[in-house]
Amino acid sequence: MQKMLSYVRRAVDHYHMIDEGDRVAVGVSGGKDSLTLLTTLAKLRAFYPKRFEVVAITLEMGYENMDFAPVQTLCDALEVEYIRIPTQIKQVVFDIRQEQNPCALCAKLRRGALHEAALRAGCKKVALGHHFDDVVETYMLSLFYEGRISCFQPVTYLDRSGVTLIRPLLYTPEYLVRAFAGRHALPVVHNPCPADGSTKRQEIKDLLKTLEQTMPGLRERIFGAIQRYPLKGWQPDRTRTPKRP
Repeated sequence: MQKMLSYVRRAVDHYHMIDEGDRVAVGVSGGKDSLTLLTTLAKLRAFYPKRFEVVAITLEMGYENMDFAPVQTLCDALEVEYIRIPTQIKQVVFDIRQEQNPCALCAKLRRGALHEAALRAGCKKVALGHHFDDVVETYMLSLFYEGRISCFQPVTYLDRSGVTLIRPLLYTPEYLVRAFAGRHALPVVHNPCPADGSTKRQEIKDLLKTLEQTMPGLRERIFGAIQRYPLKGWQPDRTRTPKRP
């Protein structure tokens, strides 16, 4: 727990993600990333010098046989309010629109629904579970498939909605998230999306894994380049980036 908290606090402090009195909504999909983020923010809340509250929000996508009751149990143990929002996103994307490349539309619909739910819950900040590896993969996706040098920002203010997005896991490598979720028996909910595991992101993930066999530390160097470029919203970090096993 202490190691995970150190990564999260490092990101929160470096990019000034949390202010006194914030009410932070955590988007909880039920995956390892969002559950790890929820758990660490709930623990950080207890001793962080700036007082803040944590609220968990799950968008129920419309898939059958997704049981979020164990997530409710986790939230009860963490003393975190848990809000579940029924949606028809699955039906819109796959049944009505029958999207061949569904990820973009799905993400757009989820963002809108999550931001609206957060504001209704009194939260002007939304924490997302993007981790260190997500940063690198998003950068590479933009470069390879869009021809742009771009990546999401650690902190993003959305002036149309008044919501600020924060990404407290951005210094945390995926292998640590996976280990944390297993060690703490987090109630991971299986993702039934038919596009899961067959996306462009998965292709980039596989490519980076192959390249790192002959170029160890490649992800760390890419991450450092993102901070030094600079890209909007990113700042160089003088501490060491996480080393992979």
